[in-house]
Amino acid sequence: MQIEWWYWIIAGFCLIGLELVIPSFTIIWFGLGALVVGAVSGLWPGFPLAGQVALWSAASISFTIMWFKYLKPKGDRTHAGMSKEGIVGESGIIIRGTDDSYGRGIVKFRISVLGADEWGCFSSEVLHVGDRVRVVDIEGQILKVEII
Repeated sequence: MQIEWWYWIIAGFCLIGLELVIPSFTIIWFGLGALVVGAVSGLWPGFPLAGQVALWSAASISFTIMWFKYLKPKGDRTHAGMSKEGIVGESGIIIRGTDDSYGRGIVKFRISVLGADEWGCFSSEVLHVGDRVRVVDIEGQILKVEII
């Protein structure tokens, strides 16, 4: 029995369309696998049925793995409600230094961190304007930093 190439194309579009009804974002990869098989079958008319099914399975699994491993938006990119995890490890530049190791300075980040690009900071070391620092902790609204 030979399945025509356009059967795979129709099945692929139906599976992709089914994703609109059942929003799981997994059926789409099986639809794309069917489109791949349809394209290969159209270019190679004698492609055996076992090969078509094997190619569909391999393409579908490959698309699914690529989605989850490389393309899927990472769920932990936002740290809303978790200020410490969202800012610890970020690096910035001191724009107002401290006179001693207990004074407060201001650090400026390249991009906005938790809604602000400038934060009050302190360190166990004297901070000078232009020092690159990394956030090691947050205490209330003030960042504890260390020079890097």
